[in-house]
Amino acid sequence: MKKKVAIGGTFEPLHDGHKALLKKAYELGDVYIGLTSDAMAKRRYRDVLPYGQRKQILEQYIRSEFGVQANIFELRDPYGPAISEHFDCIVVSPETYSVAEKINQIRASKGHPPIDIVKIEFILAKDGKLISATKIKNGKIDEHGVSVRK
Repeated sequence: MKKKVAIGGTFEPLHDGHKALLKKAYELGDVYIGLTSDAMAKRRYRDVLPYGQRKQILEQYIRSEFGVQANIFELRDPYGPAISEHFDCIVVSPETYSVAEKINQIRASKGHPPIDIVKIEFILAKDGKLISATKIKNGKIDEHGVSVRK
């Protein structure tokens, strides 16, 4: 029986760090992706594409990369259904590891078993620093972490 795997984020712009998270998640089982709502995304300190566009880009990538239809739902808070529904594991980066720990704390307070936390390491840009959506949006690097010359 395949594992039920949770993953969440804004996924915009979709970069190699996101792709590594998705790859790990799909290696583990059936993936349920919480894509942040527009309201949550607006809390960021940078512009983010609207939910519908982000969802379409993510669906296209998953279909072409993994050959499956994406199971995407709108995430309206940092925890989504992971605090109450059954999931076998959640895939996170070091940046979001604390959110997964908080999910397990909330689950415990509700009498639910913990979710296994699978943490992948950060994907680094060619300069050895983190690939970040903000650097991509600011035109410093591309989605692979390669410096963009201006």
